[in-house]
Amino acid sequence: MEGEICVMGIDPGTVSMGYGIVRDRDGRTTALQFGALTQQASTPLGLRLRNLYLGLVQIVDRYMPDVVALEEPFVGNNVKVALALGRAQAIAILAAANQGISIFQYSPATVKQAVTNYGASSKEQVQEMVKILLNLPQVPQPSDAADALAVALCHLQQSRLARFMSQKKTS
Repeated sequence: MEGEICVMGIDPGTVSMGYGIVRDRDGRTTALQFGALTQQASTPLGLRLRNLYLGLVQIVDRYMPDVVALEEPFVGNNVKVALALGRAQAIAILAAANQGISIFQYSPATVKQAVTNYGASSKEQVQEMVKILLNLPQVPQPSDAADALAVALCHLQQSRLARFMSQKKTS
């Protein structure tokens, strides 16, 4: 018997931050809620970050996840994008940390590998697998929400693997 865990996945961004809440009960995973907190790009950055933080706090307060899993953004050589996404990550980390929630971060390749079994999967392949794995009638929208659900699923898979490896060491 595995028990129950509630995971909040987050796909950070300063204009659109995807979130997805999944519950795994004894190996059966269901989506509880998903969506995106969106802002106008023209809104001053400080106000966007404040609004994102307050939105995340409301979601955390409502669903009380056991764990928050964040995708580490892939930014290449674009320093401006890296800085903006780092700020969005910090807001998400702060919203979880203020509630004493454990935080895990996963690279995009790790998320893709966990969800599709191929670390270089396309965005569309990941979204389709999220739909299948969560038994949803359609691909979650917006795409940031599907990405956040993928991060939550990745955490569940990684934690199962860690549990299995731990049991192997003790036996």
